[in-house]
Amino acid sequence: MKTVDVGAAIDEGQWTGYQKLLIVGTALTIILDGVDNQLLPNAVPFIAPEWGVQNSAFRNALATGPFGMMIGGLAGGILGDRYGRRTALLGSVMAFAILTLSIAFVNSVFMLGLLRFVAGIGLGGAMPNAAALASEYVPRHRRPFAVTLTIVCIPLGGFVASTMAGIIGPAYGWRALFIVGGLVPIVLAFLLWKVLPESPRYLASHRDRWQELTQVMRRMGHNLPADVTYVEGGVAGAPAKKASIGDLFAPMFRRDTIGLFASFFFCLMVNYVAIQLVPSMLRDNGKFTPAAAAGGLQWVNIGGVIGAIAGALVIQRVGSRLTMLGMSAAAVVCSMIMAGMRLDPTDTFALMAMFLITGGLLNAVQTTMYALAAHVYPTEIRSTGVGTAVAFGRIGNALAVYVGGYALDQGGSPGYFTCWAILMAVVFLSLAVVKRHVPRTAGVPAGATAGAH
Repeated sequence: MKTVDVGAAIDEGQWTGYQKLLIVGTALTIILDGVDNQLLPNAVPFIAPEWGVQNSAFRNALATGPFGMMIGGLAGGILGDRYGRRTALLGSVMAFAILTLSIAFVNSVFMLGLLRFVAGIGLGGAMPNAAALASEYVPRHRRPFAVTLTIVCIPLGGFVASTMAGIIGPAYGWRALFIVGGLVPIVLAFLLWKVLPESPRYLASHRDRWQELTQVMRRMGHNLPADVTYVEGGVAGAPAKKASIGDLFAPMFRRDTIGLFASFFFCLMVNYVAIQLVPSMLRDNGKFTPAAAAGGLQWVNIGGVIGAIAGALVIQRVGSRLTMLGMSAAAVVCSMIMAGMRLDPTDTFALMAMFLITGGLLNAVQTTMYALAAHVYPTEIRSTGVGTAVAFGRIGNALAVYVGGYALDQGGSPGYFTCWAILMAVVFLSLAVVKRHVPRTAGVPAGATAGAH
């Protein structure tokens, strides 16, 4: 009888085509998460004139989604550790898809905010489980890149949402945005339920699912007999430990948990100051058309995709500490440059270029933060750790529309972009607190990254 340590086998194993396909499947869920998450900010410039209200009337509705995401991130992470990452992920996708579809039929700001809150629970539950699932499909030296490549699909989804707003909004109205944004994830969730396997590490701790695990491991390139015994965490077939939030504050994790919580709080705040208010800011302060205002957020998201992938590649070369601190510092400088720029709808090249660069830095820090959190916590508490950090960050996310709105009301566009700079400076300090950063992996022999989880 052969005994296999699942974690070690995957960590030191090959990076196969099957594993790459699994990352693609996981990433698709997050693209749609990003689409549904950013539909409302892009739709507000279309809804406000139809309902005869100001863009500022939607601030509470915009804030309710992040509150729901805070609950969803916490609950989704715990459910993922207890019942499986795939189950929690695809359940979250179905939840946010159905509720996003329902938004197409509302006629008041109150109902819009209520449905956004409930949809936010599903949106928040998807991301920590996608990050955990992606991290557990791949070898250790590919983990930061795989997780970041998954989470980078948030701004990619945002780019799709902005593009949809610019094309579908003027032609078919804002309700069509939510119909498409609801139906597509429902179809995808049914398809992925058939093809996406559960996390091998999760399956290893459930003896009744070892046959399923053997099939997954074989597809990953491991030649295993039918009577193989699996080990995860040093114990064969041990019952899965019920993770708790208290585990995150054990002495060995306390400092990193505090640093991660603060990093997620302020980084999600600054990203959503951008996501929720760029279209309205350009519409009100720069007199841009609704479609052109959506274009500003589109460039933020394009930069986010490019920046996050570049950040993940650099992390493999030099580790996450230098990479993430460097990107945070650069974001502070770029934000201050934007604070001195004039909004002119007839001459947008320089402004859109800065949206591309600065948005890339903001999103890059945020998306690589998921890989950092997945690295800090071991398998048995990984979904809980990532989910709780994101849930705490959602408080900052929920406050973003008010913080950004206050800066905009008091200082116009210069105050708005200065707000970006201040928040990213706090992110820099918070990331500096984290001790267990991702080490460089490119050029490091397999097995040489001792201490990684």
